[in-house]
Amino acid sequence: VQLQASGGGLVQPGGSLRLSCAASGVTLEYYAIGWFRQAPGKEREGVACIDIGYERSYYLDSVKGRFTISRGNAENTMTLEMNSLKPEDSAAYYCAAGGDYCSGYGGLIRVDYWGQGTQVTVSS
Repeated sequence: VQLQASGGGLVQPGGSLRLSCAASGVTLEYYAIGWFRQAPGKEREGVACIDIGYERSYYLDSVKGRFTISRGNAENTMTLEMNSLKPEDSAAYYCAAGGDYCSGYGGLIRVDYWGQGTQVTVSS
């Protein structure tokens, strides 16, 4: 099983990035999926999540209205569109899959599979 994240980079404040995560050995359609991030010296936090069934999405309060998570079932991928980026969004971003449901705060309740991180740096 492998989740391969990509799309990170350096962007100016107010800019946009699109993160992608391609899965192999696991079918993302059968799991809740999400993105986490971890900045140096801070705990990993859930950023965005989609559950299965009703396909409801949940976001960390600080990214609501700026980030959008989506599935690509045909391609077995997930995407995180990030707009109006702020310096405090700088972190390593990780894709993940597991269980059926999301927490109400943007994270997965259970993580079965982690991707490797992709670095996002927001700086002028």
